[in-house]
Amino acid sequence: MIKRLLKEGKFVIGTWCELPSPAVINVIAKAGLDFVIIDMEHGAMDYKIAQEMIMAAECENCETIIRVSRNDESDILRALDIGASGILVPHIESVRDKDKVVSYSKFSPLGKRGFNPYIRAGSYRSVASNYFSEQNKKNMLGLLLEGVNALKNLENIISDSEIDVVYIGTYDLSVSLGVPGDVTNKKVISSLEKAVDKIRKNGKSAGCMIHNTDDLKRFKEIGIQFITYKVDTAIIYDSYSKIKHNFL
Repeated sequence: MIKRLLKEGKFVIGTWCELPSPAVINVIAKAGLDFVIIDMEHGAMDYKIAQEMIMAAECENCETIIRVSRNDESDILRALDIGASGILVPHIESVRDKDKVVSYSKFSPLGKRGFNPYIRAGSYRSVASNYFSEQNKKNMLGLLLEGVNALKNLENIISDSEIDVVYIGTYDLSVSLGVPGDVTNKKVISSLEKAVDKIRKNGKSAGCMIHNTDDLKRFKEIGIQFITYKVDTAIIYDSYSKIKHNFL
């Protein structure tokens, strides 16, 4: 599982999924990616289709992370109940935000996650007594930091041992740094490098998006382990656009 691989210092690669399609995510998983992120903040997803996408990925041994729409108890609970391997929570800017994530996603005594065994995460049946501690260990918790204010509070936010991945949203970061959309700008790269150094020193894994093989090499060198390659929609668009351009 990717949580174990990250703790061992290994690199994992996945992609963002905006298309609400079990068939598409099954194709992506078949390609051998380590994980996919189902986007329920920006994508047109509901929980029924998200659960079907999770099953379509898992049958190809690909793990699933759900980016929930917000730092909300119900959203986090439902994402984990439908069987996601972990969650990625957006708009984290403070220790209070981080505390909410841990509280909503962990069973007692670590948090206050609600319990129902008769759903996918509970295997639809009564569970053994060790289920709660095993789930607390198993589920990957990721925080999505997207702005300058979050980076100012970074070391306090990531001090919690229950946090596994800290993902830097470079597009939103570029906006907060005054260079909207320019994710290769020196300001963005410098902020990213400083953040990754702090994240790794605190025993966490850093995550970020790449767009090409040059990005992959550079970001691996600075210590980013949790790597997402583009987005399903963009990959499809770019591929067909390129062949159409060459055809003309």
